[in-house]
Amino acid sequence: MKLPHRRQFLHLAAGAAALPVVLRIASAQTYPSRPVHLIVGVPPGGVADIVARLMSQWLSERFGRPFVIDNRPGAATNIGTEAVVKAVPDGYTLLFVTSINASNAALYDNLNFNFIRDIVPVASIDHFPFVMEVNPSVPAKTVLEFIAHARVNPGKINMASVGNGSIPHLSGELFKMMTGVNMVHVPYRGEAPALTDLLGGQVQLYFGTLPGSIEYIKVGKLRALAVTTATRSEALPDVPTLSEFVPNYEASGWHGIGVPKNTPTEIVEKLNKEINAALADPKIKARLAALGVTILQGSPADFGKLIADDIEKWAKVVRAANIKPE
Repeated sequence: MKLPHRRQFLHLAAGAAALPVVLRIASAQTYPSRPVHLIVGVPPGGVADIVARLMSQWLSERFGRPFVIDNRPGAATNIGTEAVVKAVPDGYTLLFVTSINASNAALYDNLNFNFIRDIVPVASIDHFPFVMEVNPSVPAKTVLEFIAHARVNPGKINMASVGNGSIPHLSGELFKMMTGVNMVHVPYRGEAPALTDLLGGQVQLYFGTLPGSIEYIKVGKLRALAVTTATRSEALPDVPTLSEFVPNYEASGWHGIGVPKNTPTEIVEKLNKEINAALADPKIKARLAALGVTILQGSPADFGKLIADDIEKWAKVVRAANIKPE
């Protein structure tokens, strides 16, 4: 068989190397051509699930293909995350990313995946504060009064959380680190029992979610001392931020979308564009505002920075407080 000349060979080699790129671009142009699955690592019914369903409905209507919610709860969202990590990186399996993923990356050292390496950020959706709230029996009406009260009662204040290493727990530990107060951590299996004991006075402090706590705050059954985000919440405009008393304090929850590594960039950009379009839509904005969250638009790189920054922040808290997963 006659071998091709060097010039012909290089031309053929270049064509072969370009073929995957051409196929990838063609695939992105026709994407999606079949149903897309959005893996949600929490059970149905909570705020994360509601936001995920809101976005899946929007994407289904925009793309003309079903974006199907697939709830895979368990192991603090790690089961759902691992399923996406192992999925074919073709844009047909998405991960509903939450701030829990960042705390897990800081907390667990034996996962079967590396979140930063194995999940590509597509777009952030929203962020939301936690509320530093106390039982009304606590003799403190401001953050500074609470700090003073805690310092003269070391180890006598019980701080609830929704589990060891959860964002509410880490938010409380960050507060302890930055103020030097000594409180006892009391983990619960979920927000409902934590709030029940806070209302009953069995625990005195909780860094709670806004949707779960706001009605109790409005009727005076709980006292909100501060929100944990850098800016005040529109839902509680009279409640100060913690950073107004503890400079540089910030903790927040957030939601977004990710995909397995090696997913074509063209698909990532296509999804990012449509998600940001959703966040600019007045109806979507109103629905999200009603949930107590704030729109967080941006590029894949912006979302990646948010994730990396949170992992770094929570890793410092985990090490300093010597927190171990349950």
